[in-house]
Amino acid sequence: MLSELREQIWADWIWFPEGHGWDDLKDHDGKVFPKTQDLWATIPIALCFLVIRQIFERTVAIPLASLMKVSDKQRVRASPNPVLESYFCSTSKHPTQSSIESLSKQTGCSVRQVQRWFRRRRNQDRPSKVKKFREASWRFTFYLLAFFAGLAVLVDPLLPSQYWYYMIELGFYISLLFSVASDVKRKDFKEQIIHHVATISLIGFSWLVNYIRAGTLIMLVHDAADYLMESAKMFNYAGWRKTCNFIFTLFAAVFIITRLVILPFWIIHTTWVYPLTLYPPFIGFYFFNGLLFVLQILHVFWAALILRMVIKFLPGNDIVEDERSDKEETESEDEEDERRGKSKNGHVQNGHTVLNNNHSKTD
Repeated sequence: MLSELREQIWADWIWFPEGHGWDDLKDHDGKVFPKTQDLWATIPIALCFLVIRQIFERTVAIPLASLMKVSDKQRVRASPNPVLESYFCSTSKHPTQSSIESLSKQTGCSVRQVQRWFRRRRNQDRPSKVKKFREASWRFTFYLLAFFAGLAVLVDPLLPSQYWYYMIELGFYISLLFSVASDVKRKDFKEQIIHHVATISLIGFSWLVNYIRAGTLIMLVHDAADYLMESAKMFNYAGWRKTCNFIFTLFAAVFIITRLVILPFWIIHTTWVYPLTLYPPFIGFYFFNGLLFVLQILHVFWAALILRMVIKFLPGNDIVEDERSDKEETESEDEEDERRGKSKNGHVQNGHTVLNNNHSKTD
């Protein structure tokens, strides 16, 4: 039963053009081709990456953060309150105004005190700046090494070098899925998951059907900009404002050139248009290019965020702010809210301004 299902799923007519099939990828005449069992190596490689990352962050990233004077502001912890904690964990981290008033009555606290408690409690769950720096430095190191490894593979396109390049890249993206629960969560979390899954599927499939040249170019195009983004984050967390802005501008230019020009108009054009001049379309053709189109849609989405960030600091702002990251809420927001409440209402209620706690910040 299972063998029949496997044969139907991996039938030649699904994944190959007419007249071709899996038999064409068997070693013959001294030629060596990729094999399905090769991909099993990515699981232990991914697990090794998780271990190496922990060692790297402790022995390299943390001392580097200290050297670059990356530090966290002292956070005021929310006082223990079982009623508010239960609501925070089970209902919402951002209660509505009516919910705040109800919680105020239940706890005997003022509206202002309830709002302050939720602000402090949300800040407790936000990742520290040092944690963000550690993650960025790890990814910067990998993407930089992977970029130069990709260039080397293009110069030396032999199967052994391509094999290790593929397995290491694929293992790294699988490790990102394994660590997604502990990594810093940003506003584009869902898009990042879609990107990782599409990338893993694309890399794995391109290896299986011997689209190695296209797969290598796709990975190289991605790595060309990623290490610049992670280095800009590192300098951002360290407060090196001019350096951060310069690198981020360079990153934006490289991202647009590689993701919005080279990838769609050179690589995708080649994988979508050229095969149709030789063969009629088949399911594998649509599957491979469909994954590329998913990545391209995400690239357009991120390009819009990047341009918004660039526009913000061009007039002379101090530093680039990551549009995908939450900004920590500060106690000074209480004073600003109180002034707004006085100007609108002309008075305060029960010694505290009645405020609407609905806002756009998300965790």
